[in-house]
Amino acid sequence: MTIEDPVEYNLKTVSQTQVNLSAGLSFAKGLRSILRQDPNVIMVGEIRDVETANIAVQSGLTGHLVISTIHSGTATGVFARLIAMEIEPFLIASSVSGVLAQRLVRVICPKCREPCKGNEGLVRSFGLKALSSHSFFKGRGCQKCSQTGYQGRTAITELLVVDDKFREAVLKKSPTNILSKVAKSTGMISLREDGLRKVEEGITTLEELHRVIVSELQ
Repeated sequence: MTIEDPVEYNLKTVSQTQVNLSAGLSFAKGLRSILRQDPNVIMVGEIRDVETANIAVQSGLTGHLVISTIHSGTATGVFARLIAMEIEPFLIASSVSGVLAQRLVRVICPKCREPCKGNEGLVRSFGLKALSSHSFFKGRGCQKCSQTGYQGRTAITELLVVDDKFREAVLKKSPTNILSKVAKSTGMISLREDGLRKVEEGITTLEELHRVIVSELQ
């Protein structure tokens, strides 16, 4: 069962509900109706308000698997968003199992990909030690990619799996930068790190990575 705004794809064997505020059907009201049927898994298109966030958290606490999206700069920033929605930290720590953050970057055209020299300014901004120790690629531009040097997109991601150490930090209402340090200490690969790995593998460019996650560098 899904609650979406709007329903973008029709899925077979899935009961899909579109939000209709003019008719009084909000995310929260739709979620309440679904919970009366005691589902095992619930998908909410997006958590936008306090009421929906509360119901989603309560559903998670009672054993339902709730899958949803929420706008945030990073995976750890989700906890600050939920606290800003007046959700108690002990409820968040007990109900959230994991958060996946993603950004889409353009992929270098495989037909015209070639090695190139890295941009010194960008290398410094990403905290890389030296140009000589890293590999960089770009798309020269060809008919296949309409002279853009890119063809298609791929995701850079960071997966935060909530463990006991991270839960303790959430209970203390630690700021996002502290939560990020705790998450990285338990093995989380950040958006920046995953992006740099894809740059060195020749999947995307340093310029494209900077365009997508420039806020992470400030």
